[in-house]
Amino acid sequence: MTSSDSGSAVPRLVIAAPSSGSGKTTVATGLMAALTARGLAVSPHKVGPDYIDPGYHALATGRVGRNLDAYLCGPELVGPLFLHGARGCDIAVVEGVMGLYDGAAGEGELASTAQVAKLLRAPVVLVVDASSQSRSVAALVHGFVSWDPEVRVGGVILNKVASDRHEVLLREAVDSVGVPVLGVLRRAAPVETPSRHLGLVPVAERGSDAVDAVAAMGARVADGCDLEALAGLARSAGALSCAAWDAGEALVSSPPPPLPVPSPGAAPPDPLVRPGRPRPQAPDGLRRRVAMASGAAFTFSYAEHTELLAAAGAEVVTFDPLRDEELPEGTQGLVIGGGFPEVYAAELSANEGLRKSVAELAFSGAPVAAECAGLLYLCRELDGLPMCGVLDTAARMSKRLTLGYRDAVAVSDSALAVAGTRMRGHEFHRTVVEPGAGAAPAWGMRAPERRVEGFVERGVHASYLHTHWAAEPGVARRFVERCRTS
Repeated sequence: MTSSDSGSAVPRLVIAAPSSGSGKTTVATGLMAALTARGLAVSPHKVGPDYIDPGYHALATGRVGRNLDAYLCGPELVGPLFLHGARGCDIAVVEGVMGLYDGAAGEGELASTAQVAKLLRAPVVLVVDASSQSRSVAALVHGFVSWDPEVRVGGVILNKVASDRHEVLLREAVDSVGVPVLGVLRRAAPVETPSRHLGLVPVAERGSDAVDAVAAMGARVADGCDLEALAGLARSAGALSCAAWDAGEALVSSPPPPLPVPSPGAAPPDPLVRPGRPRPQAPDGLRRRVAMASGAAFTFSYAEHTELLAAAGAEVVTFDPLRDEELPEGTQGLVIGGGFPEVYAAELSANEGLRKSVAELAFSGAPVAAECAGLLYLCRELDGLPMCGVLDTAARMSKRLTLGYRDAVAVSDSALAVAGTRMRGHEFHRTVVEPGAGAAPAWGMRAPERRVEGFVERGVHASYLHTHWAAEPGVARRFVERCRTS
């Protein structure tokens, strides 16, 4: 296996499957770990909006896991964002989402693994759950190979194979289709990767268990797959004609709209706020200090957000709401992304010092961007436990899972966008907030039903909607500018 010096021609594979549950994550993460163990610099990627799988990819490769989402960012950014993440790497592994041809509902191939594979000019390895079939696997593989001639299925990995005899029957069947079998994984006790909602439990919550799980995946793939053949297939990927995405260049090409005028009036009373306390200033007096929530309760964030904030002039510092009792010194803006705060509601509530610090910053008018879990943390309470009290709404767990892509328009001027700005986003939560929108909502949704959602108050923009700022880089510049003027 040799390294590649040409970024546009970095060897690459897309790991796909006929359906969810076939073993994509095990194979993709295991392949990343196995190739890394052989001394290769592996670039990890995930199709779609999922935040959790990239955490396991990062453990496997020692590099930031990055998402490729043609719905959130547009098809035109898939190649540039891929090349940005793959800079300096020997090989890239892209884990697909759902079934190979499944994409955004009602949008044809948009955001499907197949579309991303075509945009990347990358060969596909199909992971097939063979546990309940033998010769029929040929019909399945033939269907996926022939459905879209522009998608190049370069090999198959057979998963959950029961015995040597079962393997022989499967290989004979797949050989008749003319697609090479690049690996066989025997039926075995699954690698311990506990799930929550529709995904794995985040890496940050599992500690050494996650490290062990990734090592086990790597060992299974190394034992059962032909790594040389997989690397050879990856090297057959064609060069891309686009340039790598760059945060600074993206900001230059996306000038920000004017800043909104802060809403007049005194902040509502709140027991966590000590009136009259001045906002701290950035220690260096130049770059604006933006604090970003991290740790086990807030694990969902796209790497490009941090890069865009830094390119816009921010010094991004992280803090853990489960451990830190105050925001980082000199914080002038706050970003609280997604996660599972409901799992840690008691610990978050018990950290009264940080709740007070967050409330003081928010009521001072500083910009605060909160997505999903961040929204819950800013509420008055979560499942009856006190939260930051920045928003006069209560959050609770529900039985209904809200999931899907959204086409949204900004309803109110905010620290992120002016009213009328269109962005695409993704919802993924099993909680509700009541009320679900403030007097100045954050977003108006067009589908699947028309509604308004979220809160814009003072400098706060809080919503369930996850967005990818690479699609609208001016969001980051606007946020940092608000740090200077609020």
